[in-house]
Amino acid sequence: MVSSIDSGLSALRAFGDKMEVTSNNIANVNTEEFKKSRAILKEGSNSNVKVEIDRVNTPGPTIVEIDGGKMTEKELSNVDLAEEIPQTIISQRGYEANLTTVKTRDEMLGTLIDIIS
Repeated sequence: MVSSIDSGLSALRAFGDKMEVTSNNIANVNTEEFKKSRAILKEGSNSNVKVEIDRVNTPGPTIVEIDGGKMTEKELSNVDLAEEIPQTIISQRGYEANLTTVKTRDEMLGTLIDIIS
């Protein structure tokens, strides 16, 4: 009985962490040489959800700047907003679904206690 609440709460934490990683990527989209991270949700022990955060080390696009007649090549961030924005929607919907599950379980327990009392 309690394990369903635990798995719902662990999923809430996991989707929160996933949103935090995505938000950090979006915040650093214009930071030179920034490497994005990915939060991967996996099944943990006791049907809980665990998060693995990995750095994606693919190179970002490069630009050439001319400063005082000197050409320098700079690597930009490897963050692609076309990937990141949909991830925020997925995280939001996952969070909402698990929040609804926890709320429903709470209401069911409240009803059960009312019946027993």
